[in-house]
Amino acid sequence: MRKHQFEKNTLKFLLVFGLISVIKIIKKPPMKDWLIIFLFKGYISSIMDNLLIHRGYIKYPIKLFKSFDISFIYDYLLFPLSCVYYNQLTKSSSIPMILLKVFYFSIPMAIVEHWLEVNTKLVKFKKGWNSLSSFASITITFLIVRTFIAFVRKADDTPVPKAE
Repeated sequence: MRKHQFEKNTLKFLLVFGLISVIKIIKKPPMKDWLIIFLFKGYISSIMDNLLIHRGYIKYPIKLFKSFDISFIYDYLLFPLSCVYYNQLTKSSSIPMILLKVFYFSIPMAIVEHWLEVNTKLVKFKKGWNSLSSFASITITFLIVRTFIAFVRKADDTPVPKAE
């Protein structure tokens, strides 16, 4: 058996799972909101991941796409998908419920990331970065995106001025 086959197969599975999930969740109304969230979260994730990689806090030894330093599948597919799911779950929630429900997503994600860090070569933490740091960054970015889409929705309710 080839070296790191489990990791490669895991990445392939996550890629296929993510692509199928994108098709499923983006169809749900309001599609515009979900696309904005998906793209904004991917943008934020890639910037944060690049900073953490270049400063030496995180490393991805096994990659499916060798041309990317970041975890392409996580930053551009899985993390944005989970953020869309979170926003769908909290679309009509009160602020306390939004704050509570973020943990429905950030805790399991941090646990899975911790397991991957300990048991595979998909992700390695360095220089003091750990699962708690990861949990905090996941939680904060979910809340940033949730706040962003709330402002977008509020601005979208404003009538467009008529041209003179």
